[in-house]
This record gives sequence, structure tokens and C-alpha cells, in this order.
Amino acid sequence: MKRWMIGVFFALLSVSQFAHAALDLVITDGVDSARPIGIVPFEWQGQNKLPTDISAVIASDLQRSGKFSPIANNKLPQRPYNESQINYGAWTKLGVDAVVTGSITQNAEGNYVINYQLVDIVKGKLNSDAQGTASDYLLLNNRAVVKPNRMRQYAHRISDMVYQKLTGERGAFLTRIAYVDDNQGTQFPYQLRVADYDGYNERVVLKSKQPLMSPAWSPDGSKLAYVSFENGKAEIFILNIYKGTRELIANYPRHNGSPQFSPDGTKLAMVLSKTGSLQIYIKDLKTKQLRQITHGRSNNTEEVWTPDGKSMYFTSDRGGRPQIYHLDLATGNAQRVTWQGSQNMGAQITPNGRFLVMVNRSDSGYNIAKQDLKSGAVQILTKARLAESPSIAPNGSMIIYSSAQNNSYELSLVSIDGRFQARLPSTSKRVRAPAWGPFL
Repeated sequence: MKRWMIGVFFALLSVSQFAHAALDLVITDGVDSARPIGIVPFEWQGQNKLPTDISAVIASDLQRSGKFSPIANNKLPQRPYNESQINYGAWTKLGVDAVVTGSITQNAEGNYVINYQLVDIVKGKLNSDAQGTASDYLLLNNRAVVKPNRMRQYAHRISDMVYQKLTGERGAFLTRIAYVDDNQGTQFPYQLRVADYDGYNERVVLKSKQPLMSPAWSPDGSKLAYVSFENGKAEIFILNIYKGTRELIANYPRHNGSPQFSPDGTKLAMVLSKTGSLQIYIKDLKTKQLRQITHGRSNNTEEVWTPDGKSMYFTSDRGGRPQIYHLDLATGNAQRVTWQGSQNMGAQITPNGRFLVMVNRSDSGYNIAKQDLKSGAVQILTKARLAESPSIAPNGSMIIYSSAQNNSYELSLVSIDGRFQARLPSTSKRVRAPAWGPFL
């Protein structure tokens, strides 16, 4: 079989698990253009060690976005715990125009009381002569009571709010990813798992003795569509991750694969080979009506919906080698959109519809690339021997993907502009098939 066809059927068959560790940041070119920001370690007014270092989580979140460059703790000019203690001139000398700071106490019930602020340093300096008011430069001034087991989750929430205040875009740090774990030597070696976007708080949602593939989130984040071989062939199921219930969606002759929910969640696109070659179909999840979308002798697969649900991008070998095509669902017209590189596959679309993210093959190997759909300009985002299975954060700021590293596989992040990359260390040798979930 051709390499890309092998990838379609088998690339996700062997997968593995995350280590319970923070992402290992790998900074690439362009770091100087990231925006400096101060994340002051929150003041802890208690005796025991905190379950989560809130400020460290916030700093890591913002750095991974590629848009911010937190000042290292050992280079902070001061450590204020509220805006009244800030020396604005000290921060402006470092080029910092925003600072996050706060304090944490514990109440009688054992919960944590978090007070935090996001301060506009430029406006604060202008108003430091008392002619202005705090509302002019306090971008956030919040208080929350948080249970101990929710501390890390709330840190991501703070990151989301800071990111939105400073960029005007919604943050995607309080989101989840799904993946498949291959844990050979156990009774159920294949496990479908869900975790926070950074690999923490993982949990098993499904176990199987046979391979699991291609997890895909529903728009509301309550379900996962996936491919299972438990009945001796590839079939598509939908799993409710909260109730644990599941439904068989496709068990047609030969191959059933590549499930993708429509943006409104009412339909499921899939790839079937019941007529011989791989073709794309859409199934109405309520009426169960099946509609064939592509035809012919060529293999058409790896479909992805556009944000408006009116069209799709997909991989096809109709031109000889796999390239990505755009399909208008109303007319059925398909048009090739990728031309740079010998192969392009695994399309994903940013939520704003501006960029096509894909696996691009060139002389340097298989790498994650993005293409501006208006200008056609292509940017290679990674430098890997073999990168695959890109999945985009719901705000379009980051991409998670699988990559080969020294005869093993691991999951990695890259910002949409390519400035930052982050790896997720693994205790196993093969990690693939990440799927980034929707906003919670």
C-alpha cells in the first residue's frame, strides 16, 4: 500500500500515554516578537504547601500560546501582591506592559480564596500621580473560592481571562484533549483517554482489547466518535464520556473510519469503502440517512468540515499523489488547494476559516504546515522527521500533533505562528491521535 494509505488505516493503531508532567517548552525562532509579561508568584498566606502553583500554570499557559514571554522569576524587578505595591517604572524598564499578581488564603472549610489582578502597567504609570482611578488600569480584579482539587482548573481559567483581556480573543487553556493509549501487556491494552490540554487530570473513558483509532469531539464536548476493531473490523462508535454509554454508528462492509462531527453536531462525516475505494459520506444522526459525498475510483479520505458547515476539505489521490481538495457540499464541486510539497494530507481548518493546517511532505520529511487560504502562502511550522495528526485549539492559537522522535512517538504543541513548540514527555514509546476538544 502507499505510505499515505497505510497512514489512513494504521497510523493510529499503536498509541501510548502521557507522563503526568508539565510540558517541556522548546522555544524556536521568533521569540523576540512575543510580548513580555510579568507573572508574579501569588502570595500564599498559609502553612501547608499549595496543591497547585497558580502563577506557574498561568505563565506556562501564556508562553505556550506563542504570544507572550513571561519574565523569569529570578529576573522580576519586584514581587508585588496587589496593584498598590507595584513600582510601575521598574516594569516599564523591562518593556513589560501588563502584570498578573495575587494572593491566596484558606478558609475554614478548607477551600482556597484567590484574589488576583491584571494590571495595565502603561496606564498605571500615567495614573500614578493620583489623577486617574484604579478602574483605568485594573483590567482584572477578581476573587474566587476554589476547592483544592479545582486549583489547576481555575489557574487555566485565569489564563483564559488574561489572554482575552490582552488579545481580544478567547483563551483555550481550559480545554481538553482526547487520545488513545496503547498499554501492551495488560488485559485491555487500548484505552481512550481524556485530559486537560497540557496532559494533566487524565482519565480513561474506554478500554478495549482491540485497536482504537481517530477520536473526534462533538461540538458540545460531551461525546467522542471513534473507530474500534473490537468486532474484527473497523467500525465507528459514539461514546458519551459522562454517561459511559455508546452507540454503533457505522459497520458497513470493509472499512469504516475518519468520523467527524458537523459544526452543529447533527451529522457525522465518515469514510467508507463499501463500494471499493475510500469515499466520504455524511450520516444524519437523527434520521440515520446516509449520503455519499465523493465518487469515482480515487481514494478520498481525512475529511474535515469548514466552520460554517457548508463545505469540507479532504485528502485525495485523484491527481496521483495525496493532496488536499475543497468540496462545496451544495454543488459537489471539488477543487485542489495544495500545491507546495510532494504530498499534503490531514487537513484541519482554523476556527476563523483563514488557515488550512496540514501534514506537508517535502525533502525534509513530514511536517506540520499552515496555508493562508486567501493568498496561498505556506509556512512550515515544525522541524520533525515525521509529524502527523494535527488538531487545532478551539481559538486557533495552538496545534497539537504527534511526531516521531528517536524511534518513538510523542505529542507536541506548536503555536499557530510557529514561534513556540512544546513537547509532552511520555513514559511509553508511541503516542498518536490527539484530538483537541471544544471550549468548555
